[in-house]
Amino acid sequence: MSNPDSPDETLQALREALRASPNNLALRQHLADTLMGRGRFEEAEKEYREALALAPNSNPLKLGLARAFHQQGKHSHALVIIEDLVKHPNAPARAFVLHAKLLAGIGQIEQAVAEYRRAIELDKSAADTEFASRLGIGANPADSDVVEGKLRAASGDDSAPTEREVERPKINFNDVGGMEKVKEEIRLKIIHPLTHADLYKAYGKPIGGGILMYGPPGCGKTWLARATAGEVNAAFIAVGINDVLDMWIGNSEKNLHALFEQARRNKPCVLFFDEVDALGASRGDMRHHAGRQLINQFLSEMDGVKSSNEGVLILAATNAPWHLDSAFRRPGRFDRILFVPPPDAPARATILRLQCRGKPVEDIDYDHLAKKTGDFSGADLNALVDVAIEAKLRDAMKAGVPKPLSTRDLANAAGTLKATTKEWFATARNYALYSNQGGMYDDILQYLKI
Repeated sequence: MSNPDSPDETLQALREALRASPNNLALRQHLADTLMGRGRFEEAEKEYREALALAPNSNPLKLGLARAFHQQGKHSHALVIIEDLVKHPNAPARAFVLHAKLLAGIGQIEQAVAEYRRAIELDKSAADTEFASRLGIGANPADSDVVEGKLRAASGDDSAPTEREVERPKINFNDVGGMEKVKEEIRLKIIHPLTHADLYKAYGKPIGGGILMYGPPGCGKTWLARATAGEVNAAFIAVGINDVLDMWIGNSEKNLHALFEQARRNKPCVLFFDEVDALGASRGDMRHHAGRQLINQFLSEMDGVKSSNEGVLILAATNAPWHLDSAFRRPGRFDRILFVPPPDAPARATILRLQCRGKPVEDIDYDHLAKKTGDFSGADLNALVDVAIEAKLRDAMKAGVPKPLSTRDLANAAGTLKATTKEWFATARNYALYSNQGGMYDDILQYLKI
């Protein structure tokens, strides 16, 4: 007999209620909050997004989405929402606490302290004593004084940065659906120099360099980077902003240097930076010294000023290339900038085949499904298959007999989802039209047929 108070039963009941009433805002927010409480942050993010589509100006929903981003390490996404939210006169105190944490994460300690104090003035119950202690704030924030030297000492500045795990990916380009143009550029810049080293050396062409991939989220940039390493049997080190950014002054630069040194020791190595715009934002937009220092360190490491980067292959991904400092685009750094669009129809069919591999399926018309999923990202297609499987599981529970997935099942699931890439293209279109010096965003205009 099922237990109605169990976590799974609660979530199932909420989801069933939402299927019957998909526009019930209070119900959707309750589901999102419950998922956050269960630690299911990715699912919570999806529900907060759906709720915000119904109520775009809801401050509690904006705060919830920012918290979901923060818990997943998507700090740049969270910061965009929070910076807008704290401008509102009725912003909740917990928004200022989260803002303080995000500011501390990028080394803006004094600003973090100010935001935390502001939060406590608004609502003492919003206090986070552990975080306050890390900032050097005591029980009475007004009596505290933060000194950078004290912060550095408290950080354990002499400790060596923790090394990232070095992977040996088992996947290669055969596991990547579509993206033939991007694959060819990677072959030219990264794979051929390794497989034809003597030829490249004869022309004085170094083995190494950088490629920046940009495009809407969920279109396979991380998967492609991992497949690149697998294609040449190279080591792979994935770097998130959490692996670099540190609230203590100077530690972020140390962490970044340690990652490059680890890659140099394991060459040939693909060093992959996700959300690189969070680490290399335009210095012209920065008011604070700490952020500029990190970018200078990043540029120095890419140039190999003190150590050779021969055999170190640097890939980076961003959803917002317009926020990246222009110095990263100079020759010898990210001198190949590749647009990674949503998969085209043949690629969508391939991705769906890969997603359905190993699952019980009938003869599925993947080409038909590809036509019904225009602008869907790879992540959207993954969600489509998940939704179809959930529906099939519900039917199997009732009938007591499992049945294979059909074309109709997947088509029905596609009808319940919207392409998440459209929001990104709405922003990218403006940059491509009005801030396209040097033709960097011509690929966007070509994709949008403008």
